[in-house]
Amino acid sequence: MIFDCTTCLAPAGTRELQGDAPVALGAGLWCGLLSSGQCLLEGAGGTQAVGHSGDLCLGQGPFTLRPVTPCHLLAICLVGVVADAFAAGLPQPRFADSAACPAAAELLARLCDGSRQGADASQTAYALLCELAHADEAAPPLSPLVAEAVQAIRDNYMGLYGVEELSEQLGVSKCHLIRAFTAELGVSPGRYLTMTRIEAAKLLLAEREYGLDIIARLCGFSGANYLCRVFKKETGLTPAAWREGAAPHPSRRLRQGEMFL
Repeated sequence: MIFDCTTCLAPAGTRELQGDAPVALGAGLWCGLLSSGQCLLEGAGGTQAVGHSGDLCLGQGPFTLRPVTPCHLLAICLVGVVADAFAAGLPQPRFADSAACPAAAELLARLCDGSRQGADASQTAYALLCELAHADEAAPPLSPLVAEAVQAIRDNYMGLYGVEELSEQLGVSKCHLIRAFTAELGVSPGRYLTMTRIEAAKLLLAEREYGLDIIARLCGFSGANYLCRVFKKETGLTPAAWREGAAPHPSRRLRQGEMFL
């Protein structure tokens, strides 16, 4: 073989974000389409951006995608010298408006279905990057207030009593915080706090080592009964049912810094 085009550009795997569970994307150039819902992108150095249904996700990994509302995103990782050159032109992972590159969704679908291999996959990937080169306008980053509120919730959801305490910590009125947060993320800070606590409860349930009373205290709920009511409302399952039927990785461990213990 005189020339192997796959050394220049090739797909190296796909990841799917579905529902309300976060997904960490590793090294490589990631290209994805958020087909429904809203999603928060968290990158290195405190980078944060919110994507809405129809937005494209672009960036050099690693970074994390956290659903703000139940959502669906399909992304593909591209590697090779062409992918590296494309990534070098992106200052940071971001969401972008897909309206400027309408063919991107179809090209992504062709790559993600796995039917293209070798040179065919490389050519499709190159066409995708050419299309994505038109996605110059990044989705606006979170304002400093909302970014700080999101970080405060994720850092201290266990001990945070509610939005009033959060607004006092941030030095703004409760009404102003609710307006700004909801305008940018599409959900209220109170709702986001509840979703964060449910996410933490799922991780502890997957550990299969803790009773509901302990999980409730660690996640900021007043007790096991309240945890059960909120969990059932948010997921449609009781904690026990989720643990038995929906926890896919019993041995999964919490990431350092993700929860106060």
